[in-house]
Amino acid sequence: MFSQSSKGSEAPGQAVRETRATPRSSGETSVISADLKIIGDLVCSGDVQIKGVVDGNVKSQSVTIGEGAQVTGAISADAVHISGTIKGQVEAPTVTVAKTAKVNGDIFHQTLSIEAGAYMEGNCRRLEAKQPAKKPIDTASLASLKPTTSSAVIAETGKKAVGGR
Repeated sequence: MFSQSSKGSEAPGQAVRETRATPRSSGETSVISADLKIIGDLVCSGDVQIKGVVDGNVKSQSVTIGEGAQVTGAISADAVHISGTIKGQVEAPTVTVAKTAKVNGDIFHQTLSIEAGAYMEGNCRRLEAKQPAKKPIDTASLASLKPTTSSAVIAETGKKAVGGR
């Protein structure tokens, strides 16, 4: 009986030690627990679930800010779900703001969902689909364009168009 209870209490401690010792696979979700405060930027190739406090920028595949969690900084991901508090910019193709969320900052998105009751202060702007880089303007082709009538009059007379002087 005594040995069974000691095995039960050691098993959770051993699991924590093993998790820390073994490297994370890309399929695992990284969790910032409710009693953890991180000061600094987070960069993760997988998913991040924040239940505590992060004072810094977060860049990840997917970010979930849990109810009661707080992030002060920019978030950049493919998908962001906000149930807690964020003070900073959010940039992701898919953003979901839950009714318990409090957002102070701009949201850049392709798809945005805001539940009734959510607090939102900032701008929401749609991200354009990634397009190939634009070619620089050819100044030689601009010079060949004919000026409009009003600009031709101004160029020839040297007088302002407004007021006719």
